[in-house]
Amino acid sequence: MENYMENNNVAIGGVIISEPEFSHEIFEEKFYKFSIKSKRLSNYEDILPVIISERLVDINKIQVDKIVKINGQFRSYNMQGEKKNKLVLSVFVKEIEFLEDNTIVTLNNANLIGYICKEPVYRKTPLGREIADVLIAVNRTYKKSDYIPCILWGRNAKFCDTLKVGSLVKLSGRIQSRAYEKKLENGEVEKKVAYEVSVSKFAKVEK
Repeated sequence: MENYMENNNVAIGGVIISEPEFSHEIFEEKFYKFSIKSKRLSNYEDILPVIISERLVDINKIQVDKIVKINGQFRSYNMQGEKKNKLVLSVFVKEIEFLEDNTIVTLNNANLIGYICKEPVYRKTPLGREIADVLIAVNRTYKKSDYIPCILWGRNAKFCDTLKVGSLVKLSGRIQSRAYEKKLENGEVEKKVAYEVSVSKFAKVEK
């Protein structure tokens, strides 16, 4: 039997930077969304979206500037748009702790086991650095899957480029946010944010 918590396990520390807002309701269970700020060792700050159930914590305790440690999963769902669907990613909370220690804000570990579901895109930067973008499908309960964008570097990127769609892989890294600009049909530029796992450890798993 598959252990779905081992397939998708994240631990993140951060500072709450937004008040909780109602997100959705399933079987009379309400879920709320908010954002946290997690710091890299380089001092760059990732802004990450979080989803939490009202049954897990008193929502009134989710307050700006509070330091939290979150254990959970990195999940996705398809949001239907007028022209095309959009992949929406967030950290789904299984456990939350409120802490005073601000050193926890650099905690950002993601461990995933999933299937490569799209041909990896391998490239080199103008300076010769090797990069690969890969989308993996991570199985969840009730026959659902989370589709997680990942970015690999160096030897991991080169190895990933040799793998086929359907390969089972195991990886570790950190969830990061990346701001970019998208040019619209009317010529205007829209500022957007992408979320992905920056992979530090990567291996193929024999099924």
